[in-house]
Amino acid sequence: MARFATLLAILGLATSVLGVTPSSGCGKTPTYTEGNKNMMVNGKNRQYIVRLPQNYANDHPYRLIFGLHWLDSNYQSVDGGTAPYYGMKAKAENSAIFVAPDGLNRGWGNQGGEDVTFISNIVEEITNAMCVDLDLIFTMGFSYGGAMSFSLACSKPDIFRAVAVLSGATLSGCQGGTQPVAYYGQHGIRDGVLNISMGRQLRDRFVANNGCTATNPQEPGRNSRQHIKTEYTGCKEGYPVTWVAFDEDHVALPQDSGGDGGPNSWTIGEVWDFFSQFE
Repeated sequence: MARFATLLAILGLATSVLGVTPSSGCGKTPTYTEGNKNMMVNGKNRQYIVRLPQNYANDHPYRLIFGLHWLDSNYQSVDGGTAPYYGMKAKAENSAIFVAPDGLNRGWGNQGGEDVTFISNIVEEITNAMCVDLDLIFTMGFSYGGAMSFSLACSKPDIFRAVAVLSGATLSGCQGGTQPVAYYGQHGIRDGVLNISMGRQLRDRFVANNGCTATNPQEPGRNSRQHIKTEYTGCKEGYPVTWVAFDEDHVALPQDSGGDGGPNSWTIGEVWDFFSQFE
């Protein structure tokens, strides 16, 4: 922290001018290691995985990005595969700390807000131990993981700068849900698991919260193999809303040629661009 503070003093700038709010972990000798972790929450043993940037520097405030898994999956599915953390890890190029928490019963039921508490406790633990920019904390997920990311946007707008909800619905609750949060949503027009109307409802809550101009975004036709992105206008400064409708079923990382494109999906670039606009 001393080096970071000295740099600011030399520049004659406050952290607020730089748009950086360093966590209490900045400047600390790192004792936190990446890998599998455990935490007790409401008497239950909870698990999660943390991935640190290569050559981590304790005077550099990093982004903190959560990847939440879908139903009947687990944290290892987000951490591994061909597109870890929904492709964000490759895009970040060591500019972020990544976390994949494990939901109870392979989902995110969030009974009594226990999953919100779990994830909030992880944020507190990591920001106390590692150097994080408190203005750059994000969460994203697919299906049930999208529902949980939406729930976090509702209940923890003071923590999360932006969320990305991939084919989600109101499955994990929405405690609060009246404050603005930068919101990216996408949904398949042929989604047979969670109808696109459910995704539109989530989107419209944050269109209203963020003060955006309400509109009826254009969506692709069936079998068009297209995706159409709408960036809402009139939103409060710093609280954009982006919506992407695509011609596909219940797919996390779609591609226009059909199916799940994994690391080749256009979703990866769209979400990364949305998150990385906050600097």
